[in-house]
Amino acid sequence: MNMHLVFAVMSFQALVGAFDNFWHLELEARLPQRTSARYELRLHAAREAIYGLLFAGLAWVQWQGWWVLLPASLLLVEMFITVADFLEEDRSRKLPPLERALHTVLTVSYGLLLGLIGPMFWQAAQLPTQLSTASFGIWSWMFSVAAICVLIWSARNILAVRHLDQIAANEDDTHAEPQALGGSTVLVTGGTGFIGSALVRRLQREGRRVIVLTRDPLQARAGLGANTWAIDRLEDIPSETRIDAVVNLAGASILGTPWTAARREVLLGSRLRTAESVRRLLQRLTHKPEVLICASAVGYYGLPGSATPLDESAPAEPGRFQSDLCTAIEQAAQINEDLGIRVVRLRPGIVLGHGGGAFAPLALSARLGLGAILGSGQQAMPWVHLDDVVGLILHAITEPVIRGPLNVVAPETTTQQNFAQTLAAAYGRPVWMRVPAWVLRTGLGEMSELLLCGQDVAPVRALGSGYRFAHPTLRGALGQLTSEDHGAVTIRNAERLVQQQEATHSRSH
Repeated sequence: MNMHLVFAVMSFQALVGAFDNFWHLELEARLPQRTSARYELRLHAAREAIYGLLFAGLAWVQWQGWWVLLPASLLLVEMFITVADFLEEDRSRKLPPLERALHTVLTVSYGLLLGLIGPMFWQAAQLPTQLSTASFGIWSWMFSVAAICVLIWSARNILAVRHLDQIAANEDDTHAEPQALGGSTVLVTGGTGFIGSALVRRLQREGRRVIVLTRDPLQARAGLGANTWAIDRLEDIPSETRIDAVVNLAGASILGTPWTAARREVLLGSRLRTAESVRRLLQRLTHKPEVLICASAVGYYGLPGSATPLDESAPAEPGRFQSDLCTAIEQAAQINEDLGIRVVRLRPGIVLGHGGGAFAPLALSARLGLGAILGSGQQAMPWVHLDDVVGLILHAITEPVIRGPLNVVAPETTTQQNFAQTLAAAYGRPVWMRVPAWVLRTGLGEMSELLLCGQDVAPVRALGSGYRFAHPTLRGALGQLTSEDHGAVTIRNAERLVQQQEATHSRSH
């Protein structure tokens, strides 16, 4: 049998597998950001390591006699790992049709590969036991490159698992002040998202009953525990169900592609459809919840020209998309006050935490030395740690005096330049790049306002109601987040580097 045909089938298998991995596992499922995906990531790391060894071994080595058992055993182990991976995927999430189709293609292709390579191994096993070098021209070099790539990816998945293990351990070791929720039931829409999953885990640790609305109930039960009632339709909740609080966090991410007309419809529709479903649920529930909390954003304030920090009484800016979007979200929630339900409208800034949001790409850029000052760098950057977002949601549930808008930002304000320098310094890196405003406006359009025109927002109602921030300062928040990364330096060194950068900047001006 011609080895060139084997390499051709293996090439097809590798290309389809790489696409499936990148598209479905990295972009859609975002496995490296989910603590619940550690087992699946371990399977992937093992399988990729095996592929790397097979690619290199078949490209350069002639296996004979008993030595044939080594690559044959690797193929057999890889087959069992793949079966375990498919079973775990079916258990943990709802696979889209394309991913299922690709799995079918990969299975057929793998069967063809075994049909080709099996007789070759059998013939080689009849020969005297020995190893010898082999070369198959361009195929050998191509598969050498492929071997290096998959081995690097295997190492990356191992590091991702270690990082997720640290996050999971920190979550288990967290003993926050118990909230007086009294064993209540909380409905969380968007409960598998960045903020939602953190909130659900916190509620579960405190012994609360949680109902999660999600597009993928399988993924929710796998990631949040089998005791979570995960549904994909609010209509599945019986009218006699006792729900004490509703937290509506559902909606497409506002960051990403530019705000085209189609994208604006997605951003608005994804939120209003859920708001309407929540409204219908609240109307038919026999026992009304005490509070409804909806997620808006500091974008409600638009682009205020005043230098005075904005409290919750500051007005919106009609005609600006981010302000109009937040206004529509809040109005859709506020109408539920006619049912006798207290409504709280959260206005979070940039949420920093592991598992999603803005921190991961910002931290990666900083670690690579690619942190940048955007525009002038002097625009305000309203930020908040994920722990405090969850804390303020629980605070809003338990404090009946809180109603209406609630700014969810840290008490310490900062500029984009100071944020970029502090984060980069935490990894021992300087900030040397500056991205002109016109570049961002050209590439992102109106969405560039999120990066270039920040709002100086103050958490007036949070502080006034007695909430104590877990991470009130930028230095402390970034220190906690970067301390879990092996490449981070001490925060003292980070402060020193920031001071040096500021001194250099002052001299240059």
